[in-house]
Amino acid sequence: MAKQRVLITGGAGFLGSHLCEKFLDKGYEVIVMDNLLTSTIDNVSHLFGHDNFTFIKYNVVNYIYVEGKIDLILHFACPASPIDYIKHPIHTMKVDSLGTLNSLGLAKIKKSRYVFASTSEIYGSARIHPQKESYWGNVNPVGPRSVYDEAKRFSEAMSMAYHRKYNIDVRIARIFNTYGPNMRPDDGRVVSSFIVNALQNKPIEVFGDGSQSRSFCFVDDLIEGIFRLSVHDNLNGEIFNLGNPEEIKIIDLAKLIIEITGSKSEIIYKELPEDDPPARKPDIDKAKKIIDWQPKIGLKEGLKKTIDYFKKMIEP
Repeated sequence: MAKQRVLITGGAGFLGSHLCEKFLDKGYEVIVMDNLLTSTIDNVSHLFGHDNFTFIKYNVVNYIYVEGKIDLILHFACPASPIDYIKHPIHTMKVDSLGTLNSLGLAKIKKSRYVFASTSEIYGSARIHPQKESYWGNVNPVGPRSVYDEAKRFSEAMSMAYHRKYNIDVRIARIFNTYGPNMRPDDGRVVSSFIVNALQNKPIEVFGDGSQSRSFCFVDDLIEGIFRLSVHDNLNGEIFNLGNPEEIKIIDLAKLIIEITGSKSEIIYKELPEDDPPARKPDIDKAKKIIDWQPKIGLKEGLKKTIDYFKKMIEP
């Protein structure tokens, strides 16, 4: 029986690189497309000698074609941290409009299953807590975060249009805050920023008074959820929240990282960014019930693994 072939756009990124390893471990042939705008080749360079791995440096906002069959497409290409999508606003909107259109077009031609990497950001400043998949969101369509939020919302709409019009087997993963190895030290995400500064005994910047809450999922748990969502049959047109429902205030996260690292960092407070959501927590009952998934790694354990990763990169 021929190997299953998977195309991962954004495969050199934080999540994409872990997906490459997961699918290779499961016996798939993996093809990556990434233009390396906000990712790094270092995340996948160790895979270059693998018989079932192919890397193509390419911008998916352009027409996409791959020779041979493609059984599964995972569209994960997109700047995903605020510092990146604020710096690259037009590209962010292009990759989750034109890039989504192009990858869906390939799925139509190849009759591929299609998984779109959406985000908890589509819920905006949510008026329900925790957030269920049925919630439509409360998003500012013209604020600074809209280049990411609305691009993801458009991509969800485009994915569902292809599902309804062409019967493409589409699945949407709404991914909540995730952390772990292969994050960039300068990506601006809260976990990486706090850890990097703590390891160097630099001040840790907390926005607002730190009372806003988030739910952090260790990357190994999330990748397992994405894999199950990808390979499970009869999920055409389904949407799943994937994240860890364990909720923590940002100020408490800063204190926990200082404690684990033994840092001398002080906490300083900065002005809260525009449209920063006050709370974010996934309802994962659907994922528990249908794909039998829930996170297993607690925050403290996951942070220790992540800190060990950054210790190799950062001099205290």
